[in-house]
Amino acid sequence: MRLDTGWLRDPATVRVMTALAEGGARAWFVGGCVRDGLLGREAGDIDIATDAEPRRVMAIAKDAGIRCVPTGEAHGTVTLVSGHRPFEVTTLRRDVETDGRRATVAYTGRLEEDAHRRDFTINALYAQRDGAVIDPTGEGEADLAARRLRFIGDPHDRIREDYLRILRFFRFHAWYADPEGGIDAAGLAASAEMADGLARLSRERVGAEMRKLLAAPDPAPAVAAMAQAGVLGRVLPGAEARLLPVLIAFEGGLAPDPMRRLAALDPMRRLAALGGEAPAERLRLSKAEGKRLDALREGMGSGAGPGELGYRHGVDLARDVLLLRGAAMGVPPAPEALDAAAEGAQAVFPVKARDLMPGLAGPELGAALARMERDWIASGFTLGAEDLLR
Repeated sequence: MRLDTGWLRDPATVRVMTALAEGGARAWFVGGCVRDGLLGREAGDIDIATDAEPRRVMAIAKDAGIRCVPTGEAHGTVTLVSGHRPFEVTTLRRDVETDGRRATVAYTGRLEEDAHRRDFTINALYAQRDGAVIDPTGEGEADLAARRLRFIGDPHDRIREDYLRILRFFRFHAWYADPEGGIDAAGLAASAEMADGLARLSRERVGAEMRKLLAAPDPAPAVAAMAQAGVLGRVLPGAEARLLPVLIAFEGGLAPDPMRRLAALDPMRRLAALGGEAPAERLRLSKAEGKRLDALREGMGSGAGPGELGYRHGVDLARDVLLLRGAAMGVPPAPEALDAAAEGAQAVFPVKARDLMPGLAGPELGAALARMERDWIASGFTLGAEDLLR
């Protein structure tokens, strides 16, 4: 295989690789950028592996006039900034000791040792600056071509090095594996056997993986496998996978939304009761994400109609609630319901507090406004201010 992608020829990339070569260091592109480039996908981060140790990389960058940030010098990584783009440059490493969360590493000059400390065969591909691909495990190219996800070597060993790899196994399956090919049996069995290790991970790391998983075009098969292995229940006690494939089928051309899909894993709103913590706490969601998730979960169980949902929450959240309700019933939301939600989102309550003053005040004023608002919503937003005041 040969890598042929735009970022390979980008002046910013060429400048970094040229500087490393002229400084006497060997360097290769590695990991996701190679994998995605071979698949014709746009690469996110461009990671570089080198036989030069961090201090030497920093000296090379200084001589070349490239900005260098020691982002992870203790672990062998520095970031070079070229053309306003960051390039993580990491010294080839081998694991000396691991505790399931982080590893003690030693530098090495051998590409094979660096490759065998990585997680999956498709992530252990390297490319020279001319695009020639190197596959130290001898399995990565074939697995990528077959859209097959496998751990490097014994899955138990790879998971023991970092228990987050259990969640990465399902996430990468959703993004890169052939959905018709099934999930790797050895990886699934090891994930099930070692799921207790997930308790060692920080909630931030778990939450980040779950977001990435649920943002995949169709994460339903991977989430179903998580449930089968007992992993989903470890992450979100009480979560169910049954509604997710129905929801995804109803989403149509909508962009994937992790919060909408997360709400589908909790159709009975049981997660906080069974797990002792709300999903937002367990996954360390942001305030905005937690607020949206709560609104979706509450909307699923409320008696509010499409118009009221649109009026109170806006058209996007109302649409998502209708999709979730439809998934629960196995019937997609009717076009009229979606139209009503859009109409409600545009509606403006015609009565103001001042319209009832000075006759009413305090709790009586609030109760009267709430009653009038309910009547107005029930009328399909057709009653005007005069009708409501009368």
